[in-house]
Amino acid sequence: QYMSELLLQLNEAQREAAACTEGPVMIIAGAGSGKTRTLTYRIAHLMELGVDPFHILALTFTNKAANEMKERIIKLVGGEARNLWMGTFHSVFARVLRAEATKLGYTSSFTIYDTDDSKAAIKQIVKQLNLDPKAYKPSYVMGRISMAKSNLLSPKDYMENPEIYQTDQDAKRPAIGQIYAMYDQRLHNSNSMDFDDLLFNMNVLLRDFPDVLLKYQQRFHYIMVDEYQDTNYAQYLIV
Repeated sequence: QYMSELLLQLNEAQREAAACTEGPVMIIAGAGSGKTRTLTYRIAHLMELGVDPFHILALTFTNKAANEMKERIIKLVGGEARNLWMGTFHSVFARVLRAEATKLGYTSSFTIYDTDDSKAAIKQIVKQLNLDPKAYKPSYVMGRISMAKSNLLSPKDYMENPEIYQTDQDAKRPAIGQIYAMYDQRLHNSNSMDFDDLLFNMNVLLRDFPDVLLKYQQRFHYIMVDEYQDTNYAQYLIV
């Protein structure tokens, strides 16, 4: 049987993990023990069992890892594997958000800000508010906004959170919330998202639009996450 041929290329521990396809599975393995190989073969095995690659989602932490895995799976089971949904959290969510953009008040051709774009925008807002540019360095402000978005706090949540208010007061940077609100408005007005928004908005999409959540729950029958222990709060919730 061709299938066992495929799994015979793994060692016993890898084979056990790759062959276990139903229900939640967590694989704990040290560096160099073949985690990626196991994940690759597990996906190839699912396809061999007749699972449509369109129903498989694999999330990795780098695009390079995703591309290499996809190429290896194509070698193992053929070109149909091109239909796998594979990539980083950010790239996969960007794809979903483009498809569903209008629900969140964006168009599908929204721009994605890189770090430099974000820092330039923060710099302008700090100037606009006549704040001390030394106290409100773009990298510091971006760090605070990024922390907020990773914890799924909107500008309103941020400004109403007593603990955050106290932290910013103590750091003598009380205007961070206001900068965040203006930055957020600027992104929306220019049909743009930054990297953190890809996670933040994906959560909003699944939280506020049950029909969209259902659609993707029905699409992805198998969800695999490489380096699952490294997910942040927003990524964990989405999964």
